Amino acid sequence: MVYILDKENKKPLYLQLYDALKKEILNNLSYGDKLPSIRKIATEYTISKNTVELAYKQLYAEGYIESTPKSRYFVADILLEHDAPTKTRCATKENAPLSILYDFVPARLAHDTFPLKLWKRLFIKAMETEPDFGAYGDRQGEIGLREEIAKYLIQSRGVNCDATQVIICGGFADSMNLLATILKKQFNHIAIEHPGFPIVRSLFNDYGYTTVPISVDHNGLVIDELEASSSKLVYITPSHQYPTGVSMPINHRIRLLNWSKRVEGIIIEDDYDSELRYQNRPIPSLQGLDNDDRVVYVGTFSKSLSPALRVSYLILPHRYLQTYRGLFQTRHQRCSVSLSTQKTLEQFMANGHWERHLRKIRTLNRKKHDLMKEILKSTLENMIEIISEGGGLAILIRPTIDIHLAKLRQNALKQGVKLYLASDYYGEDWEAIRMGFGGLSEQDIRDGIIAFKKVWMETIKE
Repeated sequence: MVYILDKENKKPLYLQLYDALKKEILNNLSYGDKLPSIRKIATEYTISKNTVELAYKQLYAEGYIESTPKSRYFVADILLEHDAPTKTRCATKENAPLSILYDFVPARLAHDTFPLKLWKRLFIKAMETEPDFGAYGDRQGEIGLREEIAKYLIQSRGVNCDATQVIICGGFADSMNLLATILKKQFNHIAIEHPGFPIVRSLFNDYGYTTVPISVDHNGLVIDELEASSSKLVYITPSHQYPTGVSMPINHRIRLLNWSKRVEGIIIEDDYDSELRYQNRPIPSLQGLDNDDRVVYVGTFSKSLSPALRVSYLILPHRYLQTYRGLFQTRHQRCSVSLSTQKTLEQFMANGHWERHLRKIRTLNRKKHDLMKEILKSTLENMIEIISEGGGLAILIRPTIDIHLAKLRQNALKQGVKLYLASDYYGEDWEAIRMGFGGLSEQDIRDGIIAFKKVWMETIKE
């Protein structure tokens, strides 16, 4: 990374650096990529650390980057996975501007699906209750919102919990940071699905854990490999495995719970995309089957409501509640979600709007999912295989013919079609094209795949 900083320019150095970093993130970096340390940038460009900190703080405030307790920064999921605009500007090698017409970002909701008018009305109603802005809020999150989340999870996901176990967090990374801190004294290894969610590996590595990759097959996590490993802590996405989309059957879930009890281990269940199932009802949670208090349940409002709100939650086993309270009381750490957001979301859930919103989101995205699947199959026919479908905000495909995918993506970008490859995260170990539909209209899906096929055929001929 080379940034041009002009110390004679009237524009503050931190804003020049901010602009350069943002451009780098938008054009060249991927979700989870680490940024240089504050010290490294300050040294290389002979500027003060305070200048770099101001630039990073601005990027953090706008959601472009996330941070860890060790002051390391990485590209946030909200940018590339959720909030990348459908139409952006990028540059070709000749630096000529090129409009991106069809952005198949794999995890983004359309901007008009957020109930903005209703949210504004509920915000005003929530403020009329006169919440206490003169005091610190509950460090676990506001009790009203925690009660609504517990009620929802009990009814819809079969989670066995109460409001005392609910911890409100500021997004998925915040949830993982908290868990890594709580569990560090007891565990030093964590088993993670491979392929799996890359940010989890990065976060736990930053806390000094040894991450142990465990293969995934048609039943999800390969439990034989887990049992043969030295890990007693495991992170899984059993209801809709990321990224393969497979679901763990009941007999494997029970076997996994028996393993945790036998080794006195802990399971972190990330209920990834659980609400967005289009071919069958959402599978009940693994946590609901647990009778030994060994499953941490992780959820978020990012995929179904809005990633911009930065609201996630944990359901902690009772065995860790005292540890949590003691640890974070001494650190004076509090809930990072604003009081106004919590109060508005509480109103949204308490008045039945959340359930109605979920039904709407499922219907809209099921239509997009089915349309994309149909057009992919009819357009590319036997040149592709669909390897993940039926849930979430993307369909994953893999070529059945010889085609250079990196070249395909490069050619597609020149034609205004932005593609996403699984190899960006997993290297050559696991490859797929991640065709996101959530952020596109139905017409854009039709036109985008036609444009995609044209580039596909041209790339084959090269």
